[in-house]
Amino acid sequence: MEKSTHNKLILVNITGDDRPGVTAQLMGVLAKHNAFVLDIGQADIHNHLNLGILFQTCDECSGNLLKDLLFKGYELDVQIRFTPIEEDEYTRWVEAQGKNRYIITIVARKITAEMIQAIAEESAQQGLNIDSIKRLTGRIPLKETQRRPLASVEFSMRGTPKDKEALQQAYLDSSARLNMDISFQRESMFRRMRRLICFDMDSTLIQTECIDELAIKAGVGDEVKAITESAMRGEIDFTESFRRRVALLKGLDVSVMQGIAENLPITEGAGRLLRTLKMIGFKIAVLSGGFTFFGNYLKGKFPIDYVYANELEVEDGKLTGRYLGDVVDGRRKAELLRLIAQVEGVDLMQTVAVGDGANDLPMLSIAGLGIAFHAKPKVKVEARQAISTVGLDGILYFLGYKDSHIEEDPQATPTIEAGEVSGMWNTGK
Repeated sequence: MEKSTHNKLILVNITGDDRPGVTAQLMGVLAKHNAFVLDIGQADIHNHLNLGILFQTCDECSGNLLKDLLFKGYELDVQIRFTPIEEDEYTRWVEAQGKNRYIITIVARKITAEMIQAIAEESAQQGLNIDSIKRLTGRIPLKETQRRPLASVEFSMRGTPKDKEALQQAYLDSSARLNMDISFQRESMFRRMRRLICFDMDSTLIQTECIDELAIKAGVGDEVKAITESAMRGEIDFTESFRRRVALLKGLDVSVMQGIAENLPITEGAGRLLRTLKMIGFKIAVLSGGFTFFGNYLKGKFPIDYVYANELEVEDGKLTGRYLGDVVDGRRKAELLRLIAQVEGVDLMQTVAVGDGANDLPMLSIAGLGIAFHAKPKVKVEARQAISTVGLDGILYFLGYKDSHIEEDPQATPTIEAGEVSGMWNTGK
């Protein structure tokens, strides 16, 4: 039987101080011996290199190749470790690439070891194996006053959860216990190609309910606020609650709306998020159960493409206590998301929806990525993706963007990394 000339598989791990040219010189040794690279991955943590290469070579070539690598490692002052890999073991690893792949992202004011431990343990218990971990936010200074108000780490995992619902619930519980936000997404081409984002306005883009602000000016603040909170909890029908609240505004001078608009409390991170998404090429929509006057005011301040909200009826400069047209309720928000996606030629899987109330659930459920933002417990459970500890710009990390893509060059277009290191082949994690 003829002996194969390419039957040696070797995993080499190189560690040491990182500096330009190390990888090039090591690969030069492999090139000299005509090695075939099966997998490669490199990480640089605090200027410390960790490079892994799985290559194939022939029996008669391997001795000289390993010797030359060791000499080159000594010359470069890096440590080299070799591990022979059996062909059957390699074949099992190749076959594993067909398994489901998930992206788990955590965002918090500060990342702790306990947070990462919780994600790793809960995922392992469900049969998921970590392929790679990367920090999405910028390098963290030691001085607290120099820190950004948020941090994010992304895990790439492979496998099929034993109980996906139980895993999501475990993530949700850890999120509440450890004061962090967690996104659990199936990896797909759509995750990297989001192109339309639809926001609720009140208590999402702005930190108030405009109807409550109007009610305070009209002297009916407590009555309207009670109805608003009941509707947001899903206890009463949104359209009926809207009719009741608008009726209480009868007689309010329309001029007070401008004053309220000029003092709207914009949600933390909204400006950074909207400007970044527009630069990337997103279409941005506001789909609100609030009022078009305030939505259009925000459109004048931020790069918003669409505003759909409710129009208050005005006679002789005063609110009549009625509204014009159909109410933009939960059902209508979902219809509008579908319509805008169709007009823009965007697949629903490429859409993102963000909201805080029960009336946002229909659009959160049909969007490719639905995010409950500082939402009521019922909404967080049903939406599955939630942000409760940081500002709106935390969404950038759920979408897979890194600070280095966003901050370093204001003129550059942020991009998701095209080729994450494929989970360096290893003999066990």
